[in-house]
Amino acid sequence: MIVYERTGWGWFTWTVPGDGSSPAVPHQIGVLTPAATRTQRLALRWVTRRPARRIAVGALPGSLRLSSASMALISLLIGLMAIHRGIPVTVALPAMLLAPLVAEYLPDRLDAWAREYVRTVAGDGACRYLHRLAALHTVLVQAAVGSDRHELRRSAELGHDLLWDTADLLQTQDTRSASAYLITRERLMVQLVHQVTQILNHTADDGPAGSNPDYDPAQPMDPHPQATRPVADPAPRPALSPLLQKGTPLMPQPEPIPMTRSLDVYLLFAHEPYHPAGAQEINTSVVAAASLLHPGVRQPDGVRIHDHLVRGRRPSEIVPLSTLTHELDGGARWPEVGDWEAVIRDLLQLIRDNECDALSLGLPVVAHALACAGPHSEVRTTDPTSGTQRTYGPADRIEVLVEVGKHLAWAEAGSPLWPGHSLLTPLAGTGQEPR
Repeated sequence: MIVYERTGWGWFTWTVPGDGSSPAVPHQIGVLTPAATRTQRLALRWVTRRPARRIAVGALPGSLRLSSASMALISLLIGLMAIHRGIPVTVALPAMLLAPLVAEYLPDRLDAWAREYVRTVAGDGACRYLHRLAALHTVLVQAAVGSDRHELRRSAELGHDLLWDTADLLQTQDTRSASAYLITRERLMVQLVHQVTQILNHTADDGPAGSNPDYDPAQPMDPHPQATRPVADPAPRPALSPLLQKGTPLMPQPEPIPMTRSLDVYLLFAHEPYHPAGAQEINTSVVAAASLLHPGVRQPDGVRIHDHLVRGRRPSEIVPLSTLTHELDGGARWPEVGDWEAVIRDLLQLIRDNECDALSLGLPVVAHALACAGPHSEVRTTDPTSGTQRTYGPADRIEVLVEVGKHLAWAEAGSPLWPGHSLLTPLAGTGQEPR
């Protein structure tokens, strides 16, 4: 006996043995497109309907659907009743003839339409893997149900995206040829579950929302909390997607930090992604402003950029490079300050050579785009499946920076970011003049 088990993201098809025992692996798994519309969800129900059986038509070649034969009989009876009630034969007769044809061929057309929004996976190996991934996704869905926390709902959405991508992959490749991609997706799903579990544990420990000042967005965050460095990364609250923090180890400080370090200003910049050993892609870095004074950075460009970076900033402010570009007339005045491209290349090299500390992040696509955009810019995305468009603006950019700040606070727990050795003297009056 075949049993369909529908879920919010798709369905399982179970083949129940004759002895009534529970099957261990689904016979088939279907995944509905993420962010599905109501019409697309109806397509899911159409695919999982009980299909009409076919019957032989005597000695005639071919067969007919049982629904077609039923429709022919029904249309005949209705047509005769309509003619009896005065409906013209020229109207009733074509309807009687077309009804069985529609019942025969329309389901195939609807099947083709519905499967554009559904990815189905069959086979023991593929179903076993996707079933394991779906079990992890269930944890995300259960955590998001009834919750008003954005990070929990977003984690469930990302889990659905992973299921969709994996099902699409398994439609064209077997588990052996796609093993590397499958392992990566399972690790991402495990990371999501781990982060959600941490969020739930923090919520249980902290009591009602807003009772813990560390989680109050209105409460200023101390960039140097005196606490033991956590063993695991904190559970993030990303506005668009979880931030995959991959910070480089913080090194001991062999010399006093210059006075400019007390400004607690940080530079955030995006760069070409790289993959450190044992870590995932890193495409964004945050360094202390004083790292611009490092002799390994192109000078005097670094000193000039440092002067512009720290003037009039708030304590612990994270300033994206795109903000500096906006303040310099959209980049027109960069030549007056310095070669920012060369400075960023040098900073990135310092980070990779462990010559300074940095918070290294693997920002998702939209968050990365917002970090590269100006403070008043917008980022528009289009879902290739549904064509739905979404616009992210300045408020979303601020949320990304807030989340980066939370990661930075954890990374600096007990030890601030070290800007490096033998720093140059900043320009006179740095940090003293208001903007």
